[in-house]
Order: sequence, then C-alpha cells, then structure tokens
Amino acid sequence: MTELSQKARKITLTLFLAQSLFSAGFIASATVSSILAASLGGNRWAGLPAAVQLLGSAFAASIWGVLMDKIGRRHGITLGLMLGITGSALVVIAANQRIFLAMLGGMALMGFAQAAMLLGRFAAAEVNPPEKRGAAISNVVLGGTFGAIFGPLLVAPMGNFARSIGMNELAGGYLAGILFGGLAAAVIFTGLRPDPLALGKEVAALYPASTPEGEARPMRVIFRQPAALAAVTAMVIGQVVMVAIMVITSLHMKHNDHSLGGISTVISAHVLGMYAFSVVSGRLADKWGRGPVILTGAITLVIACVTAPLSPRLLPLSLSLFLLGLGWNFCFVGGSTLLADQLSSVERARTQGINDSMVGLASAAGSLGSGLVYAATSYTFIALLGGALALLPIGMVLAWMRRKKAPVGA
Repeated sequence: MTELSQKARKITLTLFLAQSLFSAGFIASATVSSILAASLGGNRWAGLPAAVQLLGSAFAASIWGVLMDKIGRRHGITLGLMLGITGSALVVIAANQRIFLAMLGGMALMGFAQAAMLLGRFAAAEVNPPEKRGAAISNVVLGGTFGAIFGPLLVAPMGNFARSIGMNELAGGYLAGILFGGLAAAVIFTGLRPDPLALGKEVAALYPASTPEGEARPMRVIFRQPAALAAVTAMVIGQVVMVAIMVITSLHMKHNDHSLGGISTVISAHVLGMYAFSVVSGRLADKWGRGPVILTGAITLVIACVTAPLSPRLLPLSLSLFLLGLGWNFCFVGGSTLLADQLSSVERARTQGINDSMVGLASAAGSLGSGLVYAATSYTFIALLGGALALLPIGMVLAWMRRKKAPVGA
C-alpha cells in the first residue's frame, strides 16, 4: 500500500466515524421533530422546523463550499459541527420554554452542521482514485448506519433522562445531538489530517485523464452537462421525496395511535435503508456504472411511495419506509459519484456546495409542503405525489444514457 493510499484510507475512516456519531444525534432529534413542532405550533406547522433546518443547510452549503476552499475541509466541517451543537442546545431551551421561534432558530443552525458534514462524502471521493470514488462515498454514507440503528433508539432513554431532570421529554433527542455532535467534532479536528483538499490535488495530478483540465468553468457550463444535470436531478428529487414522506410519517403514525417506541421503530427501519446498503450502492456504482444505480434507486422510491399509504400498521410502514431510505441511498450515492466525475480539483468544493444548496432548497420545500399538504389532504396524497416526482430522474438518466450509448461509469 502506497503512502498516498494509506492517507486516503485514514481520511475515509475518519469521515466514516464522524458521520456515524453525527448521524446518531441528528436522527435522534429528527425522530421527534414533527411531534415537538406540532406541540409548539400546531399540526399545520409540523413540517416547518425540518424545512427551516433544510433551508439552513441549503443556505450554508454553498458558503461551506467557498469557505472550505480557503480554510480546508477539516476546519470547515469542525466549525459546522460546533454550530450544530449550539443549535441543538437552542432547541432544548425551546422545548422547555415552549418557544416555537427558538426551535426554528436552533433547527437552522443544525442545518448548517448537516451541510458541512454532508460535504464530507466529496472529501472522501477527492482523495481516492476514480475507480474507487463510488466506494469511498458509500463508505462515508455508510456511517449513517450507526445513526440508523442507535439514533431512534436513543429517543426513549434520552427522553426519560430529560423528564427525570425536569425537562420536556421531547428535548431528549436534542440532548443526544449535543453529545454526539461534540464527539464528531473531536474526531474531525484530530483525525482529518492531512486536509483532503490538499491531498485531492495530488490525486488529481496522478489521474489527469479522469479529471477535467483547465481553469474552473462557470457554474452554468458545468450544470448544463447532461451527466451533471442527471446527477443533480437524482440527488434533488431523491432528497425531496424522501424528506417529504419521512418528516410526516411520525405525525401520521401518532394520529393512528402509535407509541413513541413504535414511531422510533419505523424511523429506524427507514434510516437503516438510507445507510446500511451504502457499501453495496457505491461498489455497484463503480462496477455497473452510475446510471444503473440511480435508476435502481428511483424505481425503489416509486415502489415505496405506492406502498406506504396502504396500511398504517407497524410492519407494512416499516417495510415501506425502509424502501424509501434504500431508494434515496442509491440516488444519492450514484448521483454524488457521477457529479464528482465531472469536476476538476479547482471546481469541486464550490460546485459541490452549490449542488448541496439546491438539494437543501428542494427538500426544504418538500418538508414544509408535506405539513401543509397533510393538513389539507392526506398521507396517501403526499405519498403518491412523491411517487410521481420520482419518475423524473428515471426519465433524465435514461435520456442521458441513450445519448452516451455507453455505461455511465465508463
């Protein structure tokens, strides 16, 4: 193993550990987000805090992209995680003092942290050779499996702890966010050395044929490429469909008399689908090509959306939400890898930040819209609308693959 590959492996492992810790706290808080919001602001605004968090993520992503070009990935991600800890603390205060606006402010800061941590997947891609980029991205996303398993399971004990010290039970998920966010920040600050941005330039010099050359292109030129457009569409639509249904499922289950433990079980199944098969999706993206992986993900999203409203019982909902997470994973990993293929070293951080801003804006609309649409219509309507949207990346990728007349990974 060369020194360069050893450094790449160390960086990927560090990002995996940080993602594992961050996702545990983040998902614990997400499990109770719509319930806390409904208790503070009413059912109509159940999706608003999640939307604000996603808007915060969208706003911050492009800023992190520019900032990380200047201060590096390590300092940028660490700073983002510290802001997330501050946001979680603010939501704890909001839950106990019943201040809805304070909850919204805290969720925005948590969105800043999410944006910084999400860019870590591209940091893993840039320090690995082209034939390992899909696997590298999937290894970082795989860190979310820890959160999928332990995050929702933290809700009940942390809720009991919060109640035992005189706090609102729903503040427990955000106390978990403070604890695990702090651990993730420590891992990044101590372990992400050398900085991936510098190492990525060395890797790009070793594989010039796989990387666009020349000066940084304008954003409009990059995103007009059929491959880049297909990649962004897959990530944006996959995110908005997943978020819209996930956010409102907790409230849908509460209205069908499920316990907090039952809700946690379904969210655990969903997040397990999001992350547990990352090791498979990334390697398939390297082996099959990026396009087939995105198509598999979009078709799985359609199936999940059609089956989710069929029954409010625990087992069928768990299966549908698992498929929803799995479809998102294939769209997200396949799209991220395809976009990384299109960018030179001087374009990456800035372009990836703008891409994640678009993803965040779209999913924020889905989150806010899900609460409003649920109040006006039904869970069934939201799910079927999501299924219809998931057809869009199918059409985009098929059109691009026909245009290329070759496997996407070539």
